Amino acid sequence: MTHHLVLLGDSIFDNRAYVKEGHSVIEHLWKLSSQAGQATLLARDGDITEDVIEQLSRLPSDMTHLALSVGGNDALGAIPLMSMPAQSVMHALSQLTTVQRAFHQSYRKLANQLQALGKPLAVCTVYESVPGLTEELRTALSLFNDVITREALTVGATVIDLRRICTEAGDYSSQSPIEPSEIGGQKIAMALYQWMSEKQ
Repeated sequence: MTHHLVLLGDSIFDNRAYVKEGHSVIEHLWKLSSQAGQATLLARDGDITEDVIEQLSRLPSDMTHLALSVGGNDALGAIPLMSMPAQSVMHALSQLTTVQRAFHQSYRKLANQLQALGKPLAVCTVYESVPGLTEELRTALSLFNDVITREALTVGATVIDLRRICTEAGDYSSQSPIEPSEIGGQKIAMALYQWMSEKQ
């Protein structure tokens, strides 16, 4: 069977600008898939969850598998709210709940739309070993990853846990530490290719 994997989401997949002379995630996938199928990049650097809806309008008709990696930019956009002063721990938790609820609504809508396409779906968590990331922000990311894993289970998607894949400093770009390097991109591509090969 010939596979056609489509990548949706943000710069975790669309990392060409951050690898200099190296290979991006999609380029690694092209090499891996050359004998068994193809891969198409629709993910776009800077997109948040709501933006992926527009990416769906460009899905190729012969797609066989879908992969989604989104949420990191949603988390970045929430930093101003998370940085506001709090009167108590409960007040701080209330602010974090507001952030998580907004993301959950967007992500659930997207996950349901992807499920309706009837294709094997993999979703990626947001990695957390970014060089220089504070412990507080790492904790905040768990709010987003909780949504991702919950909705993946709800729609029957496979979770590709980037927290367990991109674990070393070298997995992140020297040009922008929140983006995958060539090494990190290769790890991500390998995980996607392995999943696609198992999901006939």
